[in-house]
Amino acid sequence: IANTGFLSLCAYGRVTGLALEVGAGVSHVTSVCLGQTWREATYRLGVAGGFLSSYLHSLLMESPNDPSVLKALKKKTVIQLKKQCCYVSMDYEGDLHDQGYHHPARFQAPDGHWITLDKERFCCPEPLFQPKLLHQSSPGLHHLALQSLQKVPDHARRDTVGNIVLSGGSSMFPGFPERICLELNALFHSTGCQIQVLASPERGTAAWAGGSMAASLTSFQHAWMSKGKYQEHGAGYIHQVF
Repeated sequence: IANTGFLSLCAYGRVTGLALEVGAGVSHVTSVCLGQTWREATYRLGVAGGFLSSYLHSLLMESPNDPSVLKALKKKTVIQLKKQCCYVSMDYEGDLHDQGYHHPARFQAPDGHWITLDKERFCCPEPLFQPKLLHQSSPGLHHLALQSLQKVPDHARRDTVGNIVLSGGSSMFPGFPERICLELNALFHSTGCQIQVLASPERGTAAWAGGSMAASLTSFQHAWMSKGKYQEHGAGYIHQVF
Protein backbone atom coordinates (compact mmCIF):
# COMPACT_ATOMS: atom_id res chain seq x y z
CA ILE A 1 0.00 0.00 0.00
CA ALA A 2 1.45 3.38 -0.96
CA ASN A 3 0.31 6.96 -1.49
CA THR A 4 0.12 7.85 -5.19
CA GLY A 5 1.85 11.18 -4.54
CA PHE A 6 4.84 9.28 -3.15
CA LEU A 7 4.75 6.90 -6.12
CA SER A 8 4.71 9.84 -8.54
CA LEU A 9 7.83 11.20 -6.86
CA CYS A 10 9.47 7.76 -7.14
CA ALA A 11 8.97 7.88 -10.90
CA TYR A 12 11.18 10.98 -10.91
CA GLY A 13 13.77 9.35 -8.66
CA ARG A 14 12.73 11.37 -5.62
CA VAL A 15 11.48 10.47 -2.16
CA THR A 16 11.03 14.07 -1.02
CA GLY A 17 9.02 16.69 -2.85
CA LEU A 18 5.59 17.97 -3.82
CA ALA A 19 3.43 15.92 -6.18
CA LEU A 20 0.73 17.62 -8.24
CA GLU A 21 -1.50 14.81 -9.49
CA VAL A 22 -4.19 15.57 -12.05
CA GLY A 23 -6.05 12.41 -12.98
CA ALA A 24 -9.38 11.43 -14.46
CA GLY A 25 -11.58 11.67 -11.37
CA VAL A 26 -9.75 13.85 -8.86
CA SER A 27 -6.63 15.96 -8.38
CA HIS A 28 -4.31 15.89 -5.38
CA VAL A 29 -1.48 18.00 -4.01
CA THR A 30 0.78 15.97 -1.72
CA SER A 31 3.93 16.91 0.17
CA VAL A 32 6.28 14.01 0.91
CA CYS A 33 9.44 13.93 3.03
CA LEU A 34 11.76 10.91 2.84
CA GLY A 35 8.89 8.72 1.67
CA GLN A 36 6.50 9.87 4.41
CA THR A 37 3.36 11.74 3.37
CA TRP A 38 2.48 14.89 5.31
CA ARG A 39 -1.24 14.23 5.80
CA GLU A 40 -1.92 17.77 7.01
CA ALA A 41 -0.20 19.07 3.86
CA THR A 42 -2.32 17.02 1.46
CA TYR A 43 -5.15 18.67 -0.47
CA ARG A 44 -7.83 17.43 -2.84
CA LEU A 45 -9.31 19.29 -5.80
CA GLY A 46 -12.55 18.07 -7.31
CA VAL A 47 -11.52 19.13 -10.83
CA ALA A 48 -9.96 16.51 -13.08
CA GLY A 49 -10.19 14.96 -16.53
CA GLY A 50 -13.80 13.80 -16.38
CA PHE A 51 -15.06 17.19 -15.26
CA LEU A 52 -13.02 18.93 -17.95
CA SER A 53 -14.45 16.67 -20.66
CA SER A 54 -18.00 17.55 -19.57
CA TYR A 55 -17.04 21.22 -19.39
CA LEU A 56 -15.61 21.11 -22.92
CA HIS A 57 -18.84 19.58 -24.22
CA SER A 58 -20.90 22.32 -22.58
CA LEU A 59 -18.61 24.99 -24.04
CA LEU A 60 -18.97 23.50 -27.51
CA MET A 61 -22.75 23.46 -27.17
CA GLU A 62 -22.55 27.26 -26.96
CA SER A 63 -20.29 27.49 -30.02
CA PRO A 64 -21.36 28.00 -33.68
CA ASN A 65 -20.96 24.26 -34.37
CA ASP A 66 -24.02 22.22 -35.38
CA PRO A 67 -25.80 21.29 -32.11
CA SER A 68 -27.06 18.00 -33.54
CA VAL A 69 -23.47 16.93 -34.29
CA LEU A 70 -22.34 17.90 -30.79
CA LYS A 71 -25.21 16.10 -29.09
CA ALA A 72 -24.30 12.91 -30.97
CA LEU A 73 -20.73 12.91 -29.67
CA LYS A 74 -19.87 9.96 -27.46
CA LYS A 75 -17.89 10.45 -24.26
CA LYS A 76 -14.75 8.79 -25.64
CA THR A 77 -14.86 11.09 -28.68
CA VAL A 78 -15.04 14.19 -26.45
CA ILE A 79 -12.04 12.87 -24.49
CA GLN A 80 -10.13 12.33 -27.73
CA LEU A 81 -11.07 15.82 -28.89
CA LYS A 82 -9.87 17.28 -25.57
CA LYS A 83 -6.53 15.48 -25.72
CA GLN A 84 -5.93 16.38 -29.35
CA CYS A 85 -7.00 20.03 -29.40
CA CYS A 86 -6.93 21.64 -25.95
CA TYR A 87 -4.08 23.47 -24.25
CA VAL A 88 -3.43 25.66 -21.21
CA SER A 89 -3.18 29.40 -21.75
CA MET A 90 -0.34 31.39 -20.18
CA ASP A 91 -2.64 34.46 -20.00
CA TYR A 92 -6.23 33.28 -19.78
CA GLU A 93 -7.94 36.66 -19.43
CA GLY A 94 -5.79 38.22 -22.15
CA ASP A 95 -6.38 35.38 -24.61
CA LEU A 96 -10.09 35.37 -23.82
CA HIS A 97 -10.52 39.03 -24.76
CA ASP A 98 -8.05 39.19 -27.66
CA GLN A 99 -9.37 37.36 -30.71
CA GLY A 100 -5.91 37.59 -32.27
CA TYR A 101 -4.63 35.02 -29.78
CA HIS A 102 -7.26 32.46 -30.70
CA HIS A 103 -5.89 29.63 -32.81
CA PRO A 104 -8.83 27.55 -34.08
CA ALA A 105 -8.44 23.82 -34.52
CA ARG A 106 -10.58 21.38 -36.48
CA PHE A 107 -11.47 17.89 -35.37
CA GLN A 108 -13.18 15.22 -37.44
CA ALA A 109 -15.70 13.17 -35.50
CA PRO A 110 -16.07 9.44 -36.22
CA ASP A 111 -19.25 10.14 -38.20
CA GLY A 112 -17.25 12.34 -40.58
CA HIS A 113 -18.53 15.71 -39.37
CA TRP A 114 -15.99 18.43 -38.62
CA ILE A 115 -15.97 20.37 -35.35
CA THR A 116 -14.17 23.69 -34.98
CA LEU A 117 -12.73 24.72 -31.63
CA ASP A 118 -11.87 28.34 -30.95
CA LYS A 119 -11.52 29.71 -27.40
CA GLU A 120 -12.82 26.35 -26.15
CA ARG A 121 -9.29 25.02 -26.67
CA PHE A 122 -7.84 26.96 -23.73
CA CYS A 123 -11.07 27.48 -21.77
CA CYS A 124 -11.42 23.72 -21.20
CA PRO A 125 -8.45 23.17 -18.79
CA GLU A 126 -8.71 26.57 -17.07
CA PRO A 127 -10.85 25.27 -14.14
CA LEU A 128 -7.70 23.54 -12.85
CA PHE A 129 -6.52 27.05 -12.00
CA GLN A 130 -9.96 28.63 -11.53
CA PRO A 131 -12.38 26.02 -10.09
CA LYS A 132 -15.02 28.75 -9.85
CA LEU A 133 -15.60 28.23 -13.58
CA LEU A 134 -17.14 24.89 -12.57
CA HIS A 135 -18.95 26.54 -9.65
CA GLN A 136 -16.51 25.14 -7.10
CA SER A 137 -15.27 27.24 -4.20
CA SER A 138 -11.89 25.49 -3.88
CA PRO A 139 -8.65 27.35 -4.67
CA GLY A 140 -6.82 26.39 -7.86
CA LEU A 141 -4.02 23.83 -8.01
CA HIS A 142 -1.27 26.43 -7.64
CA HIS A 143 -2.86 27.88 -4.49
CA LEU A 144 -3.28 24.41 -3.03
CA ALA A 145 0.40 23.76 -3.76
CA LEU A 146 1.30 26.92 -1.83
CA GLN A 147 -0.92 25.88 1.09
CA SER A 148 0.69 22.44 1.12
CA LEU A 149 4.23 23.83 1.13
CA GLN A 150 3.34 26.22 3.95
CA LYS A 151 2.31 23.23 6.09
CA VAL A 152 5.64 21.47 5.60
CA PRO A 153 8.06 21.89 8.57
CA ASP A 154 10.76 24.48 8.00
CA HIS A 155 13.61 21.96 7.96
CA ALA A 156 12.05 20.03 5.05
CA ARG A 157 10.59 22.89 3.03
CA ARG A 158 13.64 23.69 0.89
CA ASP A 159 13.98 20.10 -0.37
CA THR A 160 10.22 19.90 -0.94
CA VAL A 161 10.11 23.12 -2.96
CA GLY A 162 13.08 21.93 -5.01
CA ASN A 163 11.26 18.78 -6.15
CA ILE A 164 7.83 19.71 -7.51
CA VAL A 165 6.62 17.03 -9.93
CA LEU A 166 3.59 16.59 -12.17
CA SER A 167 1.70 13.35 -12.76
CA GLY A 168 -1.58 12.10 -14.16
CA GLY A 169 -3.14 12.09 -17.61
CA SER A 170 -4.76 15.50 -17.17
CA SER A 171 -1.36 17.10 -16.55
CA MET A 172 -0.51 16.35 -20.19
CA PHE A 173 -2.16 19.46 -21.65
CA PRO A 174 0.38 21.49 -23.64
CA GLY A 175 1.32 24.54 -21.59
CA PHE A 176 0.29 23.02 -18.26
CA PRO A 177 3.82 22.70 -16.77
CA GLU A 178 4.72 26.22 -17.88
CA ARG A 179 1.52 27.70 -16.42
CA ILE A 180 1.96 25.92 -13.08
CA CYS A 181 5.54 27.18 -12.93
CA LEU A 182 4.43 30.73 -13.80
CA GLU A 183 1.69 30.76 -11.16
CA LEU A 184 3.90 29.31 -8.43
CA ASN A 185 6.70 31.78 -9.12
CA ALA A 186 4.16 34.61 -8.87
CA LEU A 187 3.00 33.28 -5.50
CA PHE A 188 6.59 32.84 -4.24
CA HIS A 189 7.87 36.12 -5.70
CA SER A 190 8.23 37.84 -2.33
CA THR A 191 10.37 34.99 -0.97
CA GLY A 192 13.02 35.30 -3.68
CA CYS A 193 12.66 31.56 -4.31
CA GLN A 194 12.76 30.44 -7.95
CA ILE A 195 10.36 27.56 -8.55
CA GLN A 196 11.03 24.82 -11.09
CA VAL A 197 8.53 22.13 -12.01
CA LEU A 198 9.55 18.67 -13.23
CA ALA A 199 7.33 17.39 -16.03
CA SER A 200 8.33 14.04 -17.51
CA PRO A 201 6.96 13.18 -20.99
CA GLU A 202 5.69 9.95 -19.38
CA ARG A 203 4.02 11.72 -16.45
CA GLY A 204 0.59 10.45 -17.48
CA THR A 205 1.49 7.08 -15.95
CA ALA A 206 3.99 8.32 -13.35
CA ALA A 207 2.20 6.73 -10.37
CA TRP A 208 2.24 3.31 -12.09
CA ALA A 209 5.91 3.64 -13.00
CA GLY A 210 6.73 4.79 -9.49
CA GLY A 211 4.78 1.87 -8.09
CA SER A 212 6.90 -0.65 -9.97
CA MET A 213 10.04 1.09 -8.71
CA ALA A 214 8.88 1.32 -5.09
CA ALA A 215 7.76 -2.31 -5.02
CA SER A 216 11.31 -3.41 -5.82
CA LEU A 217 12.87 -1.55 -2.87
CA THR A 218 13.87 -3.58 0.18
CA SER A 219 12.37 -0.86 2.40
CA PHE A 220 8.96 -1.47 0.79
CA GLN A 221 8.77 -5.18 1.57
CA HIS A 222 6.98 -4.60 4.88
CA ALA A 223 4.13 -2.94 2.98
CA TRP A 224 2.86 -6.13 1.38
CA MET A 225 -0.27 -8.00 2.43
CA SER A 226 -0.82 -11.57 1.31
CA LYS A 227 -3.96 -12.51 -0.59
CA GLY A 228 -4.74 -15.04 2.13
CA LYS A 229 -4.61 -12.39 4.87
CA TYR A 230 -6.82 -10.09 2.81
CA GLN A 231 -9.40 -12.82 2.23
CA GLU A 232 -9.32 -13.83 5.89
CA HIS A 233 -9.67 -10.38 7.46
CA GLY A 234 -11.20 -8.20 4.71
CA ALA A 235 -10.36 -4.75 3.40
CA GLY A 236 -10.52 -3.14 6.85
CA TYR A 237 -7.45 -5.12 7.90
CA ILE A 238 -5.33 -2.91 5.65
CA HIS A 239 -5.76 0.01 8.04
CA GLN A 240 -4.72 -2.15 11.01
CA VAL A 241 -1.55 -3.35 9.31
CA PHE A 242 -0.47 -0.08 7.70
